[in-house]
Amino acid sequence: MANSNHIFAYTETRIKTASQGQLIIMLYNEAVKQLDHGLELLERNAGGKKNPARIEPVSKAIMKTQEIVTELMASLDFEQGGDIARNLFSLYTWFNKELLTANIDQDPQKIATVRNMLNDLRGAWSEIIARNSMEGMGHPSVGLNITG
Repeated sequence: MANSNHIFAYTETRIKTASQGQLIIMLYNEAVKQLDHGLELLERNAGGKKNPARIEPVSKAIMKTQEIVTELMASLDFEQGGDIARNLFSLYTWFNKELLTANIDQDPQKIATVRNMLNDLRGAWSEIIARNSMEGMGHPSVGLNITG
């Protein structure tokens, strides 16, 4: 129990001290992790006898990812983000629709597609954040503003 409290305290501190860009990466990390977990459970069901007890944990992993995607949608700044924010909003909307269908059908292909796209976005955000942090070290600006 005490170890759990230490982990919670560490996680809470990490979140409170993170930059906006780091928070976005944390959201992407958790979304990918949840979908990986759901895919792992579905994969176990694919070989041999299906276990109905895995339906609920798969569903919870997908719903958690939908909550994260919704949080990413809410963090968009359409004034500063312009077309990029609008395009991300459309993509996030599509993710949630695909995840809803994937959850109903327990469809690993749809889950994998969304997972891979989220992972690609995570990589792009990581690159943007790395470039922006280099800017603070005297490197020239790349003209990007992380607004959420």
